[in-house]
Amino acid sequence: MELRAHDQTATVVGVGGGLRTYRADGVAVLDGYGPDEMCSGGRGQILMPWPNRIAGGRYRFGGRDYRLDLTEPARGNAIHGLTRWAEWDLEPTGPGTLTARHRLAPRPSYPFRLGCRADYALGPAGLTVRLSITNLGPATAPVAIGMHPYLTVGTPTVDATSIQVPADTLLVTDDAGIPVGSRPVAGTEVDFSTSRPIGPARLDTPFTDLNRDPDGRARVRLRAAPTAGAGGDPPTGREVVLWVDETFGYLQIFTGDTLPEPVRRRGVAVEPMSAPADAFRSGRGLTALEPGATCAGTWGIDPRG
Repeated sequence: MELRAHDQTATVVGVGGGLRTYRADGVAVLDGYGPDEMCSGGRGQILMPWPNRIAGGRYRFGGRDYRLDLTEPARGNAIHGLTRWAEWDLEPTGPGTLTARHRLAPRPSYPFRLGCRADYALGPAGLTVRLSITNLGPATAPVAIGMHPYLTVGTPTVDATSIQVPADTLLVTDDAGIPVGSRPVAGTEVDFSTSRPIGPARLDTPFTDLNRDPDGRARVRLRAAPTAGAGGDPPTGREVVLWVDETFGYLQIFTGDTLPEPVRRRGVAVEPMSAPADAFRSGRGLTALEPGATCAGTWGIDPRG
């Protein structure tokens, strides 16, 4: 279903409720996929009731042990939640606005009933997405929320894209992508605290301790290399900003190195996450959602920087 407003268009899909495309002034802001393609690489998908990975698919909550299906079998993980291949109901709510809803039924591996929702809005400042989970069942449920957009500033690959990630700490991960420690970002090869080209760097890196602006938002900035302006105008380079509110304390930056051609390193995934990988096991960032309560967070994209 397509949204149109303020010289922007966005396409929200019924499978997973996520974003297939987003364009501003006729230019692609997301590295999305076609109307007849299946989503690949998590492009634009909603990640509920957890983002990222759970090691071995095993977790313990409320004194009971559970085992999820291994949806990343090569690495032995359950990845990106339970709703991204489910049918969501899409409801236009106004000019340039839409609500996607899915009711997650309990199952042996996750015996909790959740109301999952995403509210999309196109405004003068760009795209805003509010994600929320409401506990519809009788028991406290472990939840976290996230999303998986790939941004583009029009460069053929991410090598020519500069990025600034406002984070003080990175999580060190093992070969399965599971955090095993943390360290300061400063001085590392993935120190993008000031804007610099991605170049050949291979990122599938979780960041935290985000630096926020006075409005409480943390902003990731992507910029294309400047090109000469027409008629002697100053050089220009496209810039896109992804922002997150205080619900999202973690950002996963992924340069798509494990994806097949032709999408490999074509866009930069900037993934807002309320909890990091393996939160169901570590408890880090995890929300224990009481019956009737709601967990919600908002993120967005300024397509003009």
